[in-house]
Amino acid sequence: MKIVTIIFATCSNIFFGQVKSDSLDMRKRDVENYAHTVHQPTYKKLIIPTALIGFGVISLNSDALKNLNRSTQYEIGEHQPKHIKLDNYTQYLPAALVYGYHIVGLKGKHNLKERTIIYGTSQLISAAIVLPLKHLVKEERPDGSNHLSFPSGHTTTAFSSAHFLFREYQDENIWLAISGYPIAIFTGVYRTLNDKHWVGDVVAGAGFGILSTELAYWLFPSVNKLFNKKESKTTTMIYPVLEPKSIGAGFVLNF
Repeated sequence: MKIVTIIFATCSNIFFGQVKSDSLDMRKRDVENYAHTVHQPTYKKLIIPTALIGFGVISLNSDALKNLNRSTQYEIGEHQPKHIKLDNYTQYLPAALVYGYHIVGLKGKHNLKERTIIYGTSQLISAAIVLPLKHLVKEERPDGSNHLSFPSGHTTTAFSSAHFLFREYQDENIWLAISGYPIAIFTGVYRTLNDKHWVGDVVAGAGFGILSTELAYWLFPSVNKLFNKKESKTTTMIYPVLEPKSIGAGFVLNF
């Protein structure tokens, strides 16, 4: 009886140990698959930004859309809205909300370091797209101040920030996730009300902003590896310094 009991107990431990191991392996695979899905580019994610960019590009040459641009600015001019500079700040507000939510304990998909890498990458991408385009297209602004109207840089930043907020919280709280889009729309609308951009400039800017963030999430695994490699090669050491008449400390940084 004792022998049977020992054998049963041993077999049970082996069985449940295997089940636990398999369960952990499944969880690990689920996490890896989820991470892969989060950063995997799909054509569906590119439909909306492509459509918005396409509208903006077509508006540069389409008579119908040019008329829409002019008629919109004419209506704005008739009502003479007060020009404000609030859009200079609201373009960054959705991204600020991401960090604000983090501070109050509302966690998103990534930790603080990872989301900072993603957001920084999206801003580099958007700048690399928008700034050269402004100088290539040379579209005159509605107020005639210069020829850097297309696309709207403020709107690009606003929508890249709003989409960053959406991607971080879409699986946690959908209302938090979409809360940045009204702010981005406000920014774009006020770029036209302030007589700085045509409608087509703003629509294209929204598309470039969303696209920049999607590309940043796609590139994140590779960019993150670069940062991790740099961190692994950096070492610090603090050591005491004892001399007959003094006591101190030394600091060494290897990178």
